Amino acid sequence: MSLEKTASGERVHISFFGRRNAGKSSLVNAVTGQKLAVVSNVAGTTTDPVKKAMELLPVGPVVITDTPGFDDEGELGLLRVGKTREILAGTDVAIFVKDSTSEPDETESEFYKLIQKKNIPCIKVNTKADLISEIPPKAENEIWVSAEKNINITELKDMIGSLASKSKPDKKIVADLLCEGDCVVLVTPIDESAPKGRLILPQQQTIRDILDFNCSAVVCQPAQLPSVLESLSPKMVITDSQAFGKVSELVPDNIPLTSFSILFARYKGDLATQVKGASMLSKLCDGDRILISEGCTHHRQCGDIGTVKLPAWIKKFSKADITFDFTSGGEFPSDLSAYKLVVHCGGCMLNEAEMKHRISTAVSAGVPIVNYGVAIAHINGILKRSLELFPDVAELL
Repeated sequence: MSLEKTASGERVHISFFGRRNAGKSSLVNAVTGQKLAVVSNVAGTTTDPVKKAMELLPVGPVVITDTPGFDDEGELGLLRVGKTREILAGTDVAIFVKDSTSEPDETESEFYKLIQKKNIPCIKVNTKADLISEIPPKAENEIWVSAEKNINITELKDMIGSLASKSKPDKKIVADLLCEGDCVVLVTPIDESAPKGRLILPQQQTIRDILDFNCSAVVCQPAQLPSVLESLSPKMVITDSQAFGKVSELVPDNIPLTSFSILFARYKGDLATQVKGASMLSKLCDGDRILISEGCTHHRQCGDIGTVKLPAWIKKFSKADITFDFTSGGEFPSDLSAYKLVVHCGGCMLNEAEMKHRISTAVSAGVPIVNYGVAIAHINGILKRSLELFPDVAELL
């Protein structure tokens, strides 16, 4: 996958935070070498988060975000501050911008403590250094810069690159479960909910992960699976979650079976927590409310899994009169107290930081969370089998 086409969820998310007029937008433009953000002496020029996917040397593919000042005021200002806090949840590297010509205030101290509380790698950047009498030497994760005079911008980029490399460990979707030369069968149904002319992102990324490890990937639909299994001896079978029931009947017990969603629960989130959350599906009662949340904003098809198939399967399985709420994209409630369960997609369009933030929000609220693949495996009575590749997690059942 080329850098230009690297999915947002696989990029390092670098976000710039600071008070209004601290020089965030000028700094963003200096670091990227592009005029991504509008620069003005008027406080509060940035009224919405400005995002740009790009390649930033020496980091690689990134998402740069310029945020509204966290000291904004008034009714609209508080909404902007809320958006800034939302961006923080999905940040891999935080750039905390301070105006070196002004004294820090309480809002700065509070926001910096919030970054520390979330354990987000952070660089303190003191801007407008050309306006102070003496520029201090850079310290560990702190530097003095001038966007206007291009002072220490290259040094800052090197610091960002160092932190970014630590924030994105080399994780595998499935390759760490394989030996070189293994064959993997991937079952990808093409139905009314499948995008026309392409595979969905988790399928693409899993295939690439397999190929990068010098293994073979054989892709088929459920109807072709029996003939494929007759001619091959695959190391494992990976299926789209909505075909779990049918595929499990076709795959012999001696061949490990799992799903794209279960692999992504391990890759980007917390598989153990979501496996524990599946048990709530067997405890639902009339009047319970469930949140079904997706990380993307794709066009809904007539047989959409999130808004159509899953609610129907859950109602049939639980035999309960349940109310469903739906969110997509960047929407995710901070207050989950109204819900008995959160059912989330695999999160292929979210980065790991955002996915783990959502899981943490649910755990903190005492609300079980499960993803699509884990939920569907539980509903079909095959969750234990689908976790054979992860015996430490299977022991939780």
